[in-house]
Amino acid sequence: MSPYRSWLTAPPVVERLHVEPGRRIIAVSDVHGNLPYLQGVLKKAALTERDVLIVVGDLLEKGPDPLGTLRWVMDLAKRYEVHTVCGNCDFWQEFCDRPTDPEMDAFYIRYLVGRNKGWGDGIIAQMLHALAIPIGPDMDLGAAKAAVRESFKPELDFLRALPHIIETEDYVFVHGGYVPEQGAFACMKLDRYRDTAKPHKKWTVVGHWPLVLYHEDITDARPIIDEDLKLVSIDGGCVLKDDGQLNAFILPDMTWVSYDRFPTARAKTAQAAGERHYYIRHGDNEVEVLTEGGEFCRVRHVRTGYEMDILSDNILRREGTHAWVNDVTDYRLPLAAGDEISLVRKTSRGWQCKKDGISGWYFGEIEEQKEQS
Repeated sequence: MSPYRSWLTAPPVVERLHVEPGRRIIAVSDVHGNLPYLQGVLKKAALTERDVLIVVGDLLEKGPDPLGTLRWVMDLAKRYEVHTVCGNCDFWQEFCDRPTDPEMDAFYIRYLVGRNKGWGDGIIAQMLHALAIPIGPDMDLGAAKAAVRESFKPELDFLRALPHIIETEDYVFVHGGYVPEQGAFACMKLDRYRDTAKPHKKWTVVGHWPLVLYHEDITDARPIIDEDLKLVSIDGGCVLKDDGQLNAFILPDMTWVSYDRFPTARAKTAQAAGERHYYIRHGDNEVEVLTEGGEFCRVRHVRTGYEMDILSDNILRREGTHAWVNDVTDYRLPLAAGDEISLVRKTSRGWQCKKDGISGWYFGEIEEQKEQS
C-alpha cells in the first residue's frame, strides 16, 4: 500500500472541544471557496465574539476563490473562536507533504490541468498562479510542490492542523459521517450517510451530501434534523447546485438561517401547488428528449418514465435522443399573495424561484424586487 493510501485509512484525528453553557455554536459546511456566501450567512446568523463557529468541512475547491476563503477564515480565527473540520476537499497539504507517488502525482497533474474537474482553479492552482509557475501535463511537479511549501507555509500549516472530527460535551461535527472505525477518509467522504447511519449517542452534524439529493419529489435544501438518528445534515448545495444556498445551523437552539445570491421579491397573486411534480437530480439524470424546442424541451426520465418540460440549456450531455440533465423540477411552489420568494431565473413561462429553501416555479407576477445584500 502506498504511503498516501495508508494515510487515508489511518484513524481519524479527533479534537475535543469544551464549550461553556450558554454559548451558541454556529455550524456551516461545504462553503467550497464561496466567500461572499460565507460572509452573507454569518451576517444573517449575527456571529459575535461570544459564539463558536465550526466549519464542518469542504471549505475549499469547486468555488470561485478557495485561497481567499481560506485566508479569510484564518484571519477570522484571530478575532473569533473558529474551528474547522477537514473535508474531502480540504487536505491539500498532502499535495506537498507526501512522498512521490506515481499514481497520486498523475492524479494531481490531471486535476490541475483539468481545472478542478471543470469547476475552475482550486487552491493549489491559485497558489501556482501566484508564483507564476505554469500548469501543464509536463510540469515539474516536485519543483511545484517545493515552491508551494516554501511560499504558503501559514496556509498549509492551517490545513495540517485540521481534525477529522470535533467533539464537544453535547455534539459531534464530522464532514462525511461518524465512522471512526473506517478511517480518516471515510469520515471525510461518505455519500448518503443518513441512509446508512445508526443512532448516535450525541447530536451529530454532517455536511458533504447535498440535502436536495435526499429527496425524490422536491428540491429541498433545508437542513434535515433526524430525531431518531440524532443526526443533522446541513449541506445546502452552495456552488454545486445552480440554486444552492449556504446553511448555518445554530446550536443549542436547533434553528438555522441560509444565504444565497438571488434577489428577492413578493408574489402578487396566490398559487396552488401542482398535483404532480418530480425532481430529476444528480446520479439519476438520464432522460429521453421527446420534443425539441428553443427555450424549453420535453423529456422523459428514463428510470421512472416521468415526463416534464425543462429549459433546454439544462441538458449537460447528449447521445442521440438520450441526454443527461442538470438538476431540474416542475414543482409549482404553493404561494400566498405577498409571500417573499428568491428569484433564481426569469423565463418566458414564469420564474424559477425558491421559498424557505425549496425550489420550484411561480407563474404569477412579482413586486418589490430587491437585490440580496
